[in-house]
Amino acid sequence: MNAGSVKTPAIPEPPAATGWGWKKLCLIILLAFATHLAFVSLLGTKAVVTPRAVRNVPMFQLANQADEFVRLTDPTLFALPDPEALAAAGSPVSPDLLNPAFRYTEPPAFLAAPAAATLGAAFKTFMQANRVAAFTPSFKPEPQRLAPAVGIVTALPQSSTWHVVGDLAGRPIVTPITVPSLAVNDIIAPSRVQVLVEQDGHVASAVLLDSSEYDDTDHYTPADQQALDLARTLRFAPADRLMFGRIIFDWHTVPVANTNAP
Repeated sequence: MNAGSVKTPAIPEPPAATGWGWKKLCLIILLAFATHLAFVSLLGTKAVVTPRAVRNVPMFQLANQADEFVRLTDPTLFALPDPEALAAAGSPVSPDLLNPAFRYTEPPAFLAAPAAATLGAAFKTFMQANRVAAFTPSFKPEPQRLAPAVGIVTALPQSSTWHVVGDLAGRPIVTPITVPSLAVNDIIAPSRVQVLVEQDGHVASAVLLDSSEYDDTDHYTPADQQALDLARTLRFAPADRLMFGRIIFDWHTVPVANTNAP
């Protein structure tokens, strides 16, 4: 079979476009618009606008001073009398009022003089009916003795005291102690003891602090030892942790009795 004898199939042509083109469509739109303008110009009527008659229009004009509406602006309209109220009927002028003249022509009438015997009689009768007790003025009264309002308070305490400072100050004390007075012929410096309190309230440790930085008074060794013993006997309320604190003992001293014969 020869290759030249082979026939290729024919390609079909595309169908022709149907419908209106864009030029034809624009022409139809312009023709419709022109037709609409022609109908408007032919069938439209030009009506003449006739203005309406003006009715019930407010008008302003200057009022006369004699007008009754102008009198309403007077602030003394109801406070002062109306001058027309006192005028006679049909008369616009009010009558004249004459003020009375306060002038008396009667001569003065003097009181007759009383008799000399009756002068002071009424006062004498009053004093006889109202007698008062005799009063002797005292130009030098006796001085009044006044007692002092406040008695004399001694400066020194009458007994030994103690108090807690630091973290233990707010912790309740279960077993309080009584600090005695010491028989010493001198003033004793306070004893300061630092304590460590356990959770159950017992004092685990008591250490005497050096108080030389607080005062210059000589310390009494038996008083410091007694302060340590008293601090160990304290018992506080139970707490949830260990607490440190200081106990300060302020000593009260009494003089030592002299037992030697003279």
